[in-house]
Amino acid sequence: MDQTIRQLKALGDPNRFRIAMMLRSRPLCVCELLSVLDIAGGTLSNHLKVLENAGLISHKKDGKWMEYFISNSEAESFIQTIENRLDDLWQITDDRNKIKKISRSICSAGSGN
Repeated sequence: MDQTIRQLKALGDPNRFRIAMMLRSRPLCVCELLSVLDIAGGTLSNHLKVLENAGLISHKKDGKWMEYFISNSEAESFIQTIENRLDDLWQITDDRNKIKKISRSICSAGSGN
């Protein structure tokens, strides 16, 4: 039960919820997430830590980028279940459409997330 409560609390913040929904589309690096969210890099970093500590996302080094993704099939299923219960998907759809249009080319060379 503690893990579920931690996950629900992690997703209780609108920006963390949006991050989790975007990561359902594909793994993303920090610069890609920042290009969609209107928050500071330090704030994003804190949000990512909360989601990781809740077991919802993980990260790995991919070249010079740190790539974030849904941590496992249980986390994917948990997030999917919540998404299925939403009655208004406009923000999620908008974020996912933005993600489709961006690439790591938006990241400045050497930024190294």
